[in-house]
Amino acid sequence: MELMFVVLNKEEYLDTVLAALAELEVHDAVIQDGEKLGSYLAHEVPIFAGLRQLIGEKRTSCKTVLALIKHEDFLKQFNKLLLEEDIDFTKDDVGSIAIMPVTKVIGFKE
Repeated sequence: MELMFVVLNKEEYLDTVLAALAELEVHDAVIQDGEKLGSYLAHEVPIFAGLRQLIGEKRTSCKTVLALIKHEDFLKQFNKLLLEEDIDFTKDDVGSIAIMPVTKVIGFKE
C-alpha cells in the first residue's frame, strides 16, 4: 500500500483530479487547503515582507489531495487520465505528485 500526495497549484483542475481518482476507484481521499511557503512568509512573517515584491501581493493557495492506493500501476493510470484532460504535471506551476510506501494502516476499508 502507498500514500499519494497530489499538490495542486491550479485549483481549477481539482474536479478533474477527483474524477480521475473516482474512476480508479479511490473514494476515501482527503482534500486540504494549503498555501505556498513563500506566500505565507511574505504575508505573515514581517522579516520576509520583501518577498512580496518577488511573488506579488496576491496570496498563492493550493489544494493537497491525500489518498491511500493499493495497486502498483496506479500512478501510470492516474497520469494517463489526467493527460487525456490536458493536465500535465510536468508543466510549470501545475503541481506535483508524490507516492510513499505505507507499511501499516489502521481503519482503511477497501
